[in-house]
Amino acid sequence: MPNATTRPKRVRRSRRTPRDDDARNELVWRSLESAQQCLLNQDYGTAFVHYLLALNLAPGLKDYARESFRVTLFKWTEELDSLGRVQDLFDCYEQALELFPVDEVIVNSMGEHLFRMGFRDEAAGHFHKALKLRPDFAEAKENFYRAANWLVERWHFLMLNDRRRNQKYRQAIQKAVESGCSTVLDIGTGTGILGMCAKQAGAARVYACELSKTMYELACEVVSANGMNGTIKILHKKSLEMEVPKDIPERVSLVVTETVDAGLFGEGIVESLTHAWKHLLLPPQNPQDPYSSPALTGRVIPAGATVFGMALECSEIRRHHRVCVLEAGGLSLCAMGGVHSPVSCSLDADDSTEPYTTERLSQVPGGYAALTEPFRALDIDFNSVQELEGLCSREGSRFRLPVTRDGMLDALAMWFELHLDKETSLSTGPQEDTCWEQAIYPVQHLSECSLKAGDELLVEVSCKDSCLRIHAIAVVRDGLVTSLDDSASGPVCGQTLGTEAELCSALASLQTGRSGSQHACVLESSEIAMINNVQYHESYSRALEKLLRALRASRGPQGGEGAEPNPLYVLDVSEGFSALPLMVGRQASVKAYSSVEKQRHQTLLRRLAKENGLRPDSLEFWLCRAGEDNRDAASAAPSDSGTTMLQRPSSEQLWSAIVLDCVEICGLLRQKLMEKATLARCLLEDGGRIFPERIVMYGQLVESDALLQESAVQGRELTLGFDIAPFINQFTVPVHVFLDLSTLCCKHLSEPTELFVLDLMNSSANHTSQEVKVCTTSAGRLTAIPFWYQLHLDEEISISTFSACSHWKQAAVVLQQPVEVSAGEVVCLSIKVHKNSLSITARKGEEPTTDPTHPNKFMFLSMRNSHSNDGQFQSVLTQKISSSEGMTQSTEQVVFK
Repeated sequence: MPNATTRPKRVRRSRRTPRDDDARNELVWRSLESAQQCLLNQDYGTAFVHYLLALNLAPGLKDYARESFRVTLFKWTEELDSLGRVQDLFDCYEQALELFPVDEVIVNSMGEHLFRMGFRDEAAGHFHKALKLRPDFAEAKENFYRAANWLVERWHFLMLNDRRRNQKYRQAIQKAVESGCSTVLDIGTGTGILGMCAKQAGAARVYACELSKTMYELACEVVSANGMNGTIKILHKKSLEMEVPKDIPERVSLVVTETVDAGLFGEGIVESLTHAWKHLLLPPQNPQDPYSSPALTGRVIPAGATVFGMALECSEIRRHHRVCVLEAGGLSLCAMGGVHSPVSCSLDADDSTEPYTTERLSQVPGGYAALTEPFRALDIDFNSVQELEGLCSREGSRFRLPVTRDGMLDALAMWFELHLDKETSLSTGPQEDTCWEQAIYPVQHLSECSLKAGDELLVEVSCKDSCLRIHAIAVVRDGLVTSLDDSASGPVCGQTLGTEAELCSALASLQTGRSGSQHACVLESSEIAMINNVQYHESYSRALEKLLRALRASRGPQGGEGAEPNPLYVLDVSEGFSALPLMVGRQASVKAYSSVEKQRHQTLLRRLAKENGLRPDSLEFWLCRAGEDNRDAASAAPSDSGTTMLQRPSSEQLWSAIVLDCVEICGLLRQKLMEKATLARCLLEDGGRIFPERIVMYGQLVESDALLQESAVQGRELTLGFDIAPFINQFTVPVHVFLDLSTLCCKHLSEPTELFVLDLMNSSANHTSQEVKVCTTSAGRLTAIPFWYQLHLDEEISISTFSACSHWKQAAVVLQQPVEVSAGEVVCLSIKVHKNSLSITARKGEEPTTDPTHPNKFMFLSMRNSHSNDGQFQSVLTQKISSSEGMTQSTEQVVFK
């Protein structure tokens, strides 16, 4: 309506022409000069303050100072991060984004800090914003995929593509609702599919809860898109925190959930159902009154479960959890008898250990052999609160399993049958076509455990801390009992042990005085597999020995007769445990340095060194030594902490060899590999080398429905007609990792082909783009391109990451749109390199494509390990660079490039 007030209108006066403010301009330029000088002096905090002042006073200078401001911001926040000043770090990013709100690099960098600190939902939002600002931003794309792997785990796709599982759940829910269960709570709703099944079946009121913020928002979108918005109440909350009437107005008559993992109880179903029965569900049906109304009583889907298990022999499991070799690369490994993986199902295991790992036994490399018949290990009724509450206090059950064939006991496997109701069940057994894997309990602490047909295996099943544990504790053979616990003293001889009491008495006499293994050491399963990779160690040992021998020869005689020659220096910056420094440390006049930082790794290396008779000074731990020198420097010049990391021990020379860890166990190139190689080349003496010196990537065209099923939800039919795919498929990642190509269900459409070469010794030999033409050998649908690497240590010696003994897995890029090909047809793969990422575009024949949004363009991404020591590696190398005369300037160019 018209303005009816009598207040006079404010008339806009013409502005005067602004006069030049000389004092202000002087302040701006002095601040910029101070900022640049502080940046050169590596006083990043002061430089940041000066930049803020200058750019707030003169916004027109933003484009001029953008690059320097970014460097200052990133360096200063790295320092704040190392000092634990988290709030100050994020305050700096907030101030930076006020100046540069649409700077995709700063937005992405803030996301990286959020991700490292565990704020993954918020991090994903920043990565997504950076991609909106610049769709071709490779780093942001890599980060978004990494966040997507955390936020929407890959099993969501397999589960939603499991038509049989979805149909059986719908069938059980529909029967329950039709029988009178009118109010439903879906615990851990995920995409909301079970809650929608309940509403579709006719439930009057449906509630759902989801702890993950990302999955909660996804469920809200899915429910709305399927026309059920407002009819299903979704809460972003853990069910254990829900109350009536605070969160939901009433107790419900039906709880549906699938919070089960391969080990049944690993996702907390016992705790959540116990709480639900006490606080969220109507009371259970009275057994004395079978005709009571379902609308007045509560029930749970699934109604219960039966757990099965068996003993098995499996070389693949063995080589990942037990050191199986006595020697590697000329190094005796006898001292590693106590090494085991972080998986322990024993009753006295601490909370930090995993009780089981998982495998899809039907696809395990090398297969497996059952040593016993499957046995029924446990039954649980989810509709009995007494059973749920008493599970943890239930006495462990012991089973005597007849051994049916000769073999080595490597593990116990467990699976379960999920009883949705009295008529409907789902099995996760190894012979079933299911989205679940099986739980594996490796037998550790033993060099080997051979069983014979006719033996009896004594197994104990318990549920400590609501976690299912299956533990092989003894073998009975010809009236003798032998404990499988490493702290026991040996076999007991005597009368035939015919009764359980006699067996328990004999076993108790073995288990007195438990003290554990004196030399026990925990390594990751991938590290144990690497130790068992004899080919890997022999190849490295031969290549390093060749190089060191050549370097000695090139130096010629040194000093007078009897004089000790100058040592050769070898640095191993492998991620995690590595025995390579010991292999070169055995040689005369060689000083080997290891960058391992964990105390248990250092202890194990020292033990191996002593066992192999190495001189005490032949092995040093570089990060420890560098850290000590840095502390000394910091105490001498506390105000110059930014430069202390660029110091080095004064007595060191250039390296003769540097061993780089180039490939992640998952099958991807390590992040910042080329930057590491650039730094490493600066540190080599004349004739020195990086190992490996060259990496060749190979790939193959395949048709694989299995990879498609793991990649994305394949349409509405599999998800019971609900529209779910467009929403969850936003979190599809194009590269699948931790694959074993030897057992991948696929059809080969071509021979293996060389895709790309990375020369770590000569960066000028590397190309940023390359096109490879692949001739198909079979007709089919091209759905994926698996890839692996050949690591060339020198011109003659190389190692493949795709071999029977490899401790690496492989990876594959999965195409969004499969390509139909005929035998003999040419497929063009366009490969481009940008920093640490490789992209590939697939097309048939000679069809040109310049469209950056081509549907089959994907990224080979390097995956960042949360325990990566990238920063420590740079510290090690930059200390060495800065200590060499005349190299400081080149170091600055490398570090800040």
